[in-house]
Amino acid sequence: MRGAAGIALGAVSALAALAVLAAAAVVRTPGPVVRLAALERRRVAALLGGGQATPEPIEPRRASAYLWCRVPVGLLGGGALFLLAVGGWTATAGLRRWLTGREVDGMAPTWPVAGYLLSVGLLLLFLDLAGLAAVAELERTLVRRFLEPDELARMRRRIDELAASRSGIVEAVDAERRRIERDLHDGLQQRLVVVSMLLGRARRKGSDELYRQAQTEAEHALEELRQVAWRVYPASLDELGLYEALAVDAERSPVPVHLTGGLTRRPAPAVETAAYFTVREAVTNAAKHAGAGRIDVTISQDAGLVRVSVRDDGRGGADPAGAGLSGLARRIAALDGRLSIDSPPGGPTEVIAELPCA
Repeated sequence: MRGAAGIALGAVSALAALAVLAAAAVVRTPGPVVRLAALERRRVAALLGGGQATPEPIEPRRASAYLWCRVPVGLLGGGALFLLAVGGWTATAGLRRWLTGREVDGMAPTWPVAGYLLSVGLLLLFLDLAGLAAVAELERTLVRRFLEPDELARMRRRIDELAASRSGIVEAVDAERRRIERDLHDGLQQRLVVVSMLLGRARRKGSDELYRQAQTEAEHALEELRQVAWRVYPASLDELGLYEALAVDAERSPVPVHLTGGLTRRPAPAVETAAYFTVREAVTNAAKHAGAGRIDVTISQDAGLVRVSVRDDGRGGADPAGAGLSGLARRIAALDGRLSIDSPPGGPTEVIAELPCA
């Protein structure tokens, strides 16, 4: 039904295209031609399965060429639909007359006549449906040919995306290095300085209490060192895999984390690492900044995609341009993945990462 509706609208828009093209030839204004071509692109995408209705601009010359080429296609589709409607009405009317005991064009309802008409009707129905399928394919082909970027444009856009993602990865790595340096300088280094001072004072005074303080500070320094190493890369991810590593983190979270879903097979290390850090960053933000009381983490995987979703009941307002989330977005984009963040003021917040398996 959706395809028939798309072809029917295409027949109507073909007549509108003739009027628009004629008006554009008189007033020399390409605007209506471009807008109608954009509408046609959306119609084909929504009703005929012609890919995505991309927001890319359309050149007036290509829009005009597209409309001229699709006018006969649209009229052909309208004609095929008209024949289908007439055939259905004729078959229904004839069957109704036979069922009421009347003849159809002087023919009584005998089995040979019924078999002949049924065979011819099915053949015509097949030809008409094949014609409608051909019209739909022609519609999709014309959109690809005239309204979508050509191969060279797609290659240029892909090169630009790769250059941007490479630059983003370099920036994310530099930001991560600076963060690690701050953690070591402001935390671990300060504790080690305190340990050194306490040991020096204890040696001079021979105080057991100072030795105990130094031991306590050394234990705290060791724990901070473990935390820094864990933030750089958790060993449990290699040993246990994504789901189990997140389960371990969920137990350590100050906010209750409910982990559901699973993986059908283990993804590539780069994908696994990106998914892990996405969940960890979202959980950390929810616990530290959003005032969340519950966090739900869902993991799923199909043939070509790993999807992780983190939803919390906090106050919302997460900033996608923040250092943590923007770094994750660049990291995921480098893997041809996508990060989406929905965090209205007042919450809830949902962070979704989709990463290709291959």
